[in-house]
Amino acid sequence: MSVNQLSCSPRGRALIEKFEGLRLTAYQDMVGVWTIGYGHTGPDVKAGLTITQQQAEQLLINDLARFNNGVNALVTVKINQNQFDALISFSYNLGLGSLQQSTLLRLLNAGNFQAAADQFPRWDRAGGKEVAGLLARRNAERALFLTPD
Repeated sequence: MSVNQLSCSPRGRALIEKFEGLRLTAYQDMVGVWTIGYGHTGPDVKAGLTITQQQAEQLLINDLARFNNGVNALVTVKINQNQFDALISFSYNLGLGSLQQSTLLRLLNAGNFQAAADQFPRWDRAGGKEVAGLLARRNAERALFLTPD
């Protein structure tokens, strides 16, 4: 059993919704990945796909369940709800594989919470280019990570 058994809170979900935005027609993101709803990706998303608001909500709920499980499994130290929500937003945007291989996770699991927090802004690139929107998201995630419960 993992150390944490947390689920994304309404605050974490709101952060994800804010930065992902809602698109009911499939589009290609900055690096060409087909995306729909609140940043949902996968083999089910193709050119021409349209969904309803209700379907977008359900996709987000399903995706968050997967990310909740993944972050709970990867983090081996006790964290608070805000730290968890920040890691969910980070992973939702970049993928669990990015979190798994990150210095951020290594530092966090070593108990160095401040150094882990300082890693968030380093993840501000897409397609090899700095993206202001990604830096804004990483700074918001870092701020949430550093907010006591």
